[in-house]
Amino acid sequence: MQNIKFDDVEALRSKISPEFGKWSKPIDVTQEKINQFADVTGDHQWIHLDIERCKRESPFGGPVAHGFLTLSLLPAFETENDWQVVGQRNVVNYGANKLRFMSPVPAGSKVHARNRIISVEPRPIGTQVTQETHVHVVGQDKPAFVYEGIFLYVK
Repeated sequence: MQNIKFDDVEALRSKISPEFGKWSKPIDVTQEKINQFADVTGDHQWIHLDIERCKRESPFGGPVAHGFLTLSLLPAFETENDWQVVGQRNVVNYGANKLRFMSPVPAGSKVHARNRIISVEPRPIGTQVTQETHVHVVGQDKPAFVYEGIFLYVK
C-alpha cells in the first residue's frame, strides 16, 4: 500500500485518471432502510413506502429509495485502492460540483460505487481533492447517481 502525504500535491495529482477504480462492496437497500430514512427526514412520499400503491401506480413497479438516501450511503462504500492519503488532521466534506440522480434504486436492490480523482489543488489550510463517484444498482449499466464531491484534507 502506497502512502501519499496529504500535502504532496504532485503525488496526488498522479492519481488523477479518466479511469474509475474498482467497484466497492455492495450495500443492501432494504425497504426497512427506506422506511427508517423516511422517518428521519420526514419524507413519507408513497413512491418510497406504499408497496401496494407502488405496484399499481408507480412506473417502477415497487417502492424506490430516496435519492438522498442513496447519496447518504457514500461514506459506507468500502473501496479498495493500492494507495491511501495520510498525515492529514481530518477530511472535510467541502461540497459538490455536480449531483445527478439518473435511475431509480428499487427497494431490495444492492448498490455499489466506484470513483476517480479529477483534480487536486493546494489550499492555505490543506489540499482540496475533487472526486467523481458513480453509484449503480448492481448489474445495471446506467448509474443511479453521479456525484462530484470536493474534499479538503486539513493540515
